[in-house]
Amino acid sequence: MTTNEDRVQPNETTVPLLHCVSPEETLAFWRALGFEVTYEQTKPYVYLAFRWSGLHLHYGSAPKDLDPAKENTGGCLVMVDAVAAYHAALTEAMRGAYGKVLVKGQPRMTRYRPGASRFTLIDPSGNSIIFIQRGEPAELEYGGSKRLQGLARVLDNARILREFKTDDLAAFRALNSGLRRHGDSAPVVEQALALAGLIDLSIGLGEPERVPDWGTRLRTLPLTAEEREQVRATVADPAVLGPWLPEVS
Repeated sequence: MTTNEDRVQPNETTVPLLHCVSPEETLAFWRALGFEVTYEQTKPYVYLAFRWSGLHLHYGSAPKDLDPAKENTGGCLVMVDAVAAYHAALTEAMRGAYGKVLVKGQPRMTRYRPGASRFTLIDPSGNSIIFIQRGEPAELEYGGSKRLQGLARVLDNARILREFKTDDLAAFRALNSGLRRHGDSAPVVEQALALAGLIDLSIGLGEPERVPDWGTRLRTLPLTAEEREQVRATVADPAVLGPWLPEVS
């Protein structure tokens, strides 16, 4: 007679083991975000364990030649039902601990655009913890969907670069080039979406020099109230559009 002990059971638990360059910084970061430290050891070797909700993260010693600044350390995927709720909870914790959302350097968290299906936490060792909503599209078309044309395709490409490759600079370049090529012939709402994206990305990249020019152009576009709300919903913080796209009371 075969018992449960004699065969493989589909109830496994996988816990990521990540490289840790600085135990002190790693402990401080996850504690600041509300994670419970379930195991802490720094000598004779590093082993740290954290828990938050149903998520477990474990850390071990990193190779001596590991450079966390390159952000090729490693990471893990966290599959969830509703990714927005996780970003909101971690945003609140980060603001409470640091007074702001960390968006540059290490550690940091990528910005979340409403409707997006993922975001990334980069820890002090350069690991990427990527929260992904179940049911996310399995196929991506870098360069934009072939079903779209002109600026609409550029917008789709920029979205993929931001959300899936987490490359804000590439998304900025795609939008900037695409708006020059297709802006004059594109529908007004697509122009507005591209301008809003450029404003949002410029601020996030710390290069806001051209924001006033794009903002002035955005303000002159004849948008309906519904279109204005559509544009505001595509940026991580709608307040950045306030001077050029104020809410209609």
